Amino acid sequence: MINCPNCAHANPDGTTQCEACYTPLPETIACPNCQAAVSAGAEYCGQCGYAMQSANPANQPVPQTIVNPPAPVSVAEIQHNPVTPAMVPPPPIAVMPDATSAPPPFTPPATAAKTQLQQFMARLLHVQSDTVLELPLHLDVIHIGKPNDRIPPDLDISGFADSDIVSRIHADIRAEGDAYYIEDVGSSNGTYVNNLPLRPGDRHRLRAGDRISLGKGDRVTFLFQT
Repeated sequence: MINCPNCAHANPDGTTQCEACYTPLPETIACPNCQAAVSAGAEYCGQCGYAMQSANPANQPVPQTIVNPPAPVSVAEIQHNPVTPAMVPPPPIAVMPDATSAPPPFTPPATAAKTQLQQFMARLLHVQSDTVLELPLHLDVIHIGKPNDRIPPDLDISGFADSDIVSRIHADIRAEGDAYYIEDVGSSNGTYVNNLPLRPGDRHRLRAGDRISLGKGDRVTFLFQT
């Protein structure tokens, strides 16, 4: 089934226009791993995380170079060109170390250097204004919305254009290790990932390049970046 990004009406697979509101539907393909409907331009499946563009050049066969074996040497050629002692290289001459010379200074191994830990950082790029919102590293749950008395937002959207379609408590981004997940928390106008609606209660693992729309019409849009 294909959910309409405008009215969330469930349309049969293969439909190009919503049966309820006649909105053009995004082109989808079936995930090879879980058969879920995925946007044709998505890099990963929103249900199972399967890499849709998994053309790995490392799996391509490596051409082998065929080296022709040397031609056999006949007995006549060996008798005509005998091997003389002058043609055999002399053995290498061993050089004994000087007992009076000092040993080289000790060099500590490179592994003795301290290892620096690198933190995984992510951010949201507001498409309409080209503004970057850094995701706080010290929070496991990042609330997205507008100022309210219940759950103050960690990412305040009230200053962006068309923020009136964004709910005060709209969506959450959860950090689990180096992975980020987004889920709608009951917003009025919905949350869309790659032009597909995200049902309340479901969560989508974010990957670089994912397009997040808060509300209908793609008016408040962010790109997830790492």
